[in-house]
Amino acid sequence: MKPKLVVVLGPTAVGKSDIALELALHMNGEIINADSQQVYRQMDIGTAKPSAKLLQKIPHHVIDVVYPDEEFNVARYRELATAGIHDIRKRAKQPIVCGGTGLYIKALTRGLFLGPAQDAGIRAALTLKAQRDGLSTLYERLEQIDPSATSWIHPNDRQRIIRALEVYELTGKPMSEWQKGHAFGETPFTTLKIGLDRQRAELYDRINQRCDQMIEAGLVDEVRGLFAQGYSLDLKPVCSLGYRHMGLFLMGKMSLEEAVFLMKRDTRRLAKRQLTWFRSDKEILWFHPVLERAKITDLVDKFLH
Repeated sequence: MKPKLVVVLGPTAVGKSDIALELALHMNGEIINADSQQVYRQMDIGTAKPSAKLLQKIPHHVIDVVYPDEEFNVARYRELATAGIHDIRKRAKQPIVCGGTGLYIKALTRGLFLGPAQDAGIRAALTLKAQRDGLSTLYERLEQIDPSATSWIHPNDRQRIIRALEVYELTGKPMSEWQKGHAFGETPFTTLKIGLDRQRAELYDRINQRCDQMIEAGLVDEVRGLFAQGYSLDLKPVCSLGYRHMGLFLMGKMSLEEAVFLMKRDTRRLAKRQLTWFRSDKEILWFHPVLERAKITDLVDKFLH
């Protein structure tokens, strides 16, 4: 029998961590992180990372594994998450994957399209064009040749934009078509995917509140500390939600009020993109994280036993 894996997923701020922690306590489990930003050390507040107290109570895996200037990609994530799952099961505990990065979850549960080897010349040319004309120029090119890829590649994701264009230049075939050909047909686990969602107004209100709480908790100082260590907005992790906005504020390019406003807006847009991604996965069973919490627990019990 394939190992059984419970996955708790959904948009940012929907309440995934609460459900995953409750399930972990209920079934003697440990949590595998599936949030692409929580892998970075020294980035705690803006990534809504679990507190030290929670990490002591319920072990979490694939959190704080690299520094912001170290490379990290979906292949590395899959490697670490798979190792974590086997380690948890070896100790007779139940692994629970929790996060909102759809590509990480898909790679872990359905396999990974690696594509052709990197080409240094093409990457150098694309990097130079991004520096000279702006990353938005590359993103516009991606929208022309592979509009499907823009559903999961963010306009600020330099690494994935360049990779998608590189694959096209090398093969003449868009990344999304290669992925369809791969079909993500691997099934290393028997998986139960629990999707969490709320009414849109309710979710957006929670997002706005979370952003305010991050500011109160010291997000500006956290970003100031990253800058003091030499990390800059040129780095993909530091250019992510919240960090980019507070960085622009610290650089004097906008007021704090404007930075918070844009942080909230962009986080709401992220939630919308996440839901679009997850809605295409017909294996996901959807629940309200509060109103249907008992249903979630019952479903997990039946799945495991």
